[in-house]
Amino acid sequence: MLEKVKRNIFRSLAVAAILYLAFTVYADYRSVISAFARFSWALLPLLLALSFVNYLTRFYKWDYYLKVLNVKISRLDSFAIFMSGLIMSVTPGKMGELLKSYLVKQVSNEPISRTAPVVMVERITDFISLVLLSLIGAYVFNYGRLVVIGTGIFFLLITLVISHKRLSFYLIDLVVGLGFLKKYGERIRTAYESIYLLLRPLPLFYMVVISFFSWFLECLGYYIILFNFGVHFNILWPTFVYTFSTIAGAITMLPGGLGVTDGSLTFLLIKNKVPKDIAVSSTFIVRAVTLWFAVLLGVISVSFYQRRYGNISVETSINNS
Repeated sequence: MLEKVKRNIFRSLAVAAILYLAFTVYADYRSVISAFARFSWALLPLLLALSFVNYLTRFYKWDYYLKVLNVKISRLDSFAIFMSGLIMSVTPGKMGELLKSYLVKQVSNEPISRTAPVVMVERITDFISLVLLSLIGAYVFNYGRLVVIGTGIFFLLITLVISHKRLSFYLIDLVVGLGFLKKYGERIRTAYESIYLLLRPLPLFYMVVISFFSWFLECLGYYIILFNFGVHFNILWPTFVYTFSTIAGAITMLPGGLGVTDGSLTFLLIKNKVPKDIAVSSTFIVRAVTLWFAVLLGVISVSFYQRRYGNISVETSINNS
């Protein structure tokens, strides 16, 4: 299993390298190198600290959801599992973070169908908070309204449908009625019960607020990067650019939003008369201290996890879930 993960990470790194090379050529590589030289690298610990606090905040959300489902697992185990899941940040829509449910199964013997919905609800609350963060900017700067509003409506509808038990069970019965899904009927119903609990109004509101704060930390990091380059926008513009680009990358379901998120970050700066070399350099830096820093932490965490708990065996977990 881990060999497959390693291959996926190396593929993503290769794609990223090609994309970043293309961006560098586009912006004139001498100018990009010069921009990197002008950046104050003493800020790097602060930028990494903001990202790490973001991960700690998201861990709080993960751990809270496990408690809502009454999953019996220690805080240390929960943290080790959450951090290991960061290795899947370069999977489509981060759905590779289902690895966390496999690890919960390995540690506590909880069925995967019971905890896998946590990953889905994490994504729902992430998208809602991203939409809220970008919505004001979409109107103020008159850009991307349809994408932001459309994404918000989509996830609002999903939340409303899930919150309606009778309608949800009717839809589940229709799905389970399909021959090839009949044997998964019980697991699907178990998963729905978990999702329903997690999307009740109070937990939903509470975790959207937490998500709002955690994503804003990355927006703040992006603002600091731009400010250091002498790009003095008020914080609303970097917040909009970062959240809109993240939404655009996520809805494409590309691993880590590669290409789309990076391209949007760069394009929106150039559109507002930021020099190409600074636009490209700031994109490289913000992606390094967010996406790639998360992957690095995930790699380190998986290594420590396996030392403590033994090899990760997803196949066995799936067969016994």
